[in-house]
Amino acid sequence: MNAGSRRPRRGPDEPGTGRGGRRTRHVVGNRSSRGALSVARARGDARRGTGDHEGDPVGHGLRTAAAYAWRLLVVGVVAYVVFALLGKLQLVAVALFLALVVTAVLRPLADLLARRMPRTAAVIVSFIGSILVVLGVMALVGRVVAGEAGQLGHEFAGGLGRIERWLEGSPFHLSHAVLSNLQGKVADFVSGHRSELISSALSGAGRAVEFATGLVLALFCSLFFVHSGHRFWRWFQELMPQSARDPWDRGGRAAWRTFAGYTRGIIIVAATNAILVGIALYALGVPLALPLTLLEFFAAFIPLVGSPVALGVATVVALATKGPVVAIVVLALIVVIGQLEGHVLHPLVLSWAVRLHPVVVAVTVIAGSILAGVTGAVVAVPMVSVAWSVVTELRARPGPEPPGRPLGEKPAPP
Repeated sequence: MNAGSRRPRRGPDEPGTGRGGRRTRHVVGNRSSRGALSVARARGDARRGTGDHEGDPVGHGLRTAAAYAWRLLVVGVVAYVVFALLGKLQLVAVALFLALVVTAVLRPLADLLARRMPRTAAVIVSFIGSILVVLGVMALVGRVVAGEAGQLGHEFAGGLGRIERWLEGSPFHLSHAVLSNLQGKVADFVSGHRSELISSALSGAGRAVEFATGLVLALFCSLFFVHSGHRFWRWFQELMPQSARDPWDRGGRAAWRTFAGYTRGIIIVAATNAILVGIALYALGVPLALPLTLLEFFAAFIPLVGSPVALGVATVVALATKGPVVAIVVLALIVVIGQLEGHVLHPLVLSWAVRLHPVVVAVTVIAGSILAGVTGAVVAVPMVSVAWSVVTELRARPGPEPPGRPLGEKPAPP
């Protein structure tokens, strides 16, 4: 190397040199400038993420509310279309619901009998035996009503007279003219609306024919559901895409467990209420104790509402036949049965199948009755329970296993 190409030495105090004359590295910028730049970039990313652009009049809260609003509108439209179709096909929907109820009740019996006989014979025996039991109970109720019809008419006539004297006395002090005027208005209403009452009776006969048709369809479907319901479910799963079969399978099994548990539990609750009411009515000597007991059994399928209504009918019968004292005792049964059902039977029998708050149950029953009358009140609670169980099952799916840990091994505690 020549002397001209050799770089001159820098002194220790010149810039770019360190202690002892060693050369230092030149860095563009300092720490404060780099920190300010990173903070500015973070603020820009945050603004872009939240939609808080400069000059944008729509805030983050309004954007989120609008996003939820249109999704809720879509869900509401779908729900409305589904309920409209169910309203048009109400007979088929009710028949399928009854078929599922019969399947939930008779499937354990058929499985038990299938251990000792062929599956088809077990299903036929369980169905025929159940039909004979139901027809026997209905025949017994009809015989009781026919046997007590004459005596009941005399007791009702005497009971109405006792009610009039009770209202004329203390503490009501109603005049006899007011009661006679009320009876006359009732008679005039019946005579003036006789044609409407007859048409209502004829429409009720048409409803009875529809009910019989739906019952036959329900029995026909339940016969196949009990015999080979698992084949229907496998056939339905094969129609789904491969990726959707596992969620549908878990959701369907959770829905059936909840529905079957609710059905068996509500039957146990209704039978318990009916037995207690029947014993009380028989001990008090109230006429038509057996039909009123059967009414209590079927009314208990409407939670929180059906049992008080059935006991209200029993109170009217007791008031007309046995007087106000017995009627007050029967009226007290409404409170006793309600407390027993709400605090003992439902927590013990239905807590493992249905986990709904009483407020949710009450709102569901009222909404179902508004949408579809008595049928909606009966169907609403199991439908909401099934939907909630499916959502809970699908949300409880475990996440993927982290890498580096054998499959099925539990993570170490923190």
